[in-house]
Amino acid sequence: MRVAAVGDLHMREALRGRFRDAFLGLDEHADVLLLAGDLTNSGTLREAHLLCDEVRGLPVPVVGVLGNHDHDHRLGYRISVLLGEIGVRMLDGTAITLDHSGIRFGIAGVMGGGGGFPGHPGDPDAGTLEHRERLRRGPADALRLQAALDTLDCDMRIALTHFAPVVDTLLGEPVKIYPGLGCQELAQAIDAGGAAFAVHGHAHNGTEFGRTPGGVAVRNVSYHVIGVLYRVYELTP
Repeated sequence: MRVAAVGDLHMREALRGRFRDAFLGLDEHADVLLLAGDLTNSGTLREAHLLCDEVRGLPVPVVGVLGNHDHDHRLGYRISVLLGEIGVRMLDGTAITLDHSGIRFGIAGVMGGGGGFPGHPGDPDAGTLEHRERLRRGPADALRLQAALDTLDCDMRIALTHFAPVVDTLLGEPVKIYPGLGCQELAQAIDAGGAAFAVHGHAHNGTEFGRTPGGVAVRNVSYHVIGVLYRVYELTP
């Protein structure tokens, strides 16, 4: 199973057409494309329409989650609807199954949120309202992620989030902002939900490779980290 993934496209006018040609040739290299949030730069409908032009009519299924910037103008739901209308499967505490070459694989997704990691605890009662909401959302979305994974009856489960589930992929970011970049509960959900692979974005200055306490491979596919239009991972059930 060949999984292409990228996050943090931050689509805007300056990037018009940047991804289109590469995405149109995806079927030569991958069987599905995962979009790991922050698909628009500031959550406007204009940017969402630009994004739709990049991912419309691709030769492989496209599955995505929103990121925090997709909610900047409180239009996240409408952005998801626009993407859904052109065939992108947008996940939010939900899951889908796809079949390829006799393999049935499932993808469960949430945006996720902050909350912190052992040794880097977050304070949900400090900072701006947006910061407090983001720190509280991580553990809540972890519960939703595990519930979505538990619904899947398939050969292989994949977890898709925007926020990071492990510290490994945050290396390179300032330690003081770790609590705002993800939370350990997401990793616990990935392990408990039986995922075989996990993908996230959000940490622009982090690193690509990580692993949950249970041994599940985690990849930070932020466009700024992988340095290419998408990364392909080969998975075996």
